[in-house]
Amino acid sequence: MAVDPLVLAEGLTKRFGDFEAVGGIDLEVRRGEAFGFLGPNGAGKSSTMRMIACVSPRSGGKLSVLGMDPDVDGPKVRARLGVVPQQDNLDNELTVRQNLQVYGRFFGLSRAHVRQKAVELLDFAQLADRADDDVEPLSGGMKRRLTIARSLVNDPELLLLDEPTTGLDPQARHLLWDRLFRLKQQGVTLIITTHYMDEAEQLCDRLVVMDGGKIAAEGSPAQLIDQYSTKEVLELRFPPGEQDPEPVTDLGERIEVLPDRILIYTTDGEAALAAAHNRGVMPVSSLVRRSTLEDVFLRLTGRTLVD
Repeated sequence: MAVDPLVLAEGLTKRFGDFEAVGGIDLEVRRGEAFGFLGPNGAGKSSTMRMIACVSPRSGGKLSVLGMDPDVDGPKVRARLGVVPQQDNLDNELTVRQNLQVYGRFFGLSRAHVRQKAVELLDFAQLADRADDDVEPLSGGMKRRLTIARSLVNDPELLLLDEPTTGLDPQARHLLWDRLFRLKQQGVTLIITTHYMDEAEQLCDRLVVMDGGKIAAEGSPAQLIDQYSTKEVLELRFPPGEQDPEPVTDLGERIEVLPDRILIYTTDGEAALAAAHNRGVMPVSSLVRRSTLEDVFLRLTGRTLVD
């Protein structure tokens, strides 16, 4: 029997005056999955997340979160959500442990409960040895893990994470991915916005690519790569301005010319490279790689920088 989605939007719209930030989108987030929002700056990701988090009223359309209407049942919904903002907003006047305990009291949880919960979360976040330290000296990765631990103090059914690993080094990112994967295994539903394509491929069961307030594509990472890219990409690098795509235009399903290279989207990169060499094409360097979500993202949203 089908399970009702935790988040269901139909024609969801958000306007700020004459500006339409979210333009009538439809989406469904299923219980127990990790769902991602990808998109350039200004695509409407944060506006959509704020509506789901019940901190920004919708301008139009329908929205159900945990089976409730955020406009009517906002406090009830927020009590069952966990929110990890893009910027850590920890209380530097409190210790690591106190940040968890005080936050738990905001949900009306008893002192005994939040004390025990803090012990569990400190262990989960691998911060037990720093429990009574001040927050300020912690590394960026430790602060991020503490912020995520704090968002779990009320045992949320749905966890919203806005750019959870921005600014972290690779080791800290991978440790956070492990923590988030464990949460998903425990049945917590995750909604994630991220600019890291590898993060989306690692964490998300399904995702949407947003651009200009609309949903440009939706599916699993593998489905999106299969639909909008090719199995492999051949990168041919040349001195700037010296690349000539004419000899290789028929070697792939799609060709993209950049200032210092030519990208050939193909099912067999090595065969395309051999064919290019046979035609006298001699790049400075070449690389055959698998297609990634980044290829999909750039095809759907373009390479122009959006501020």
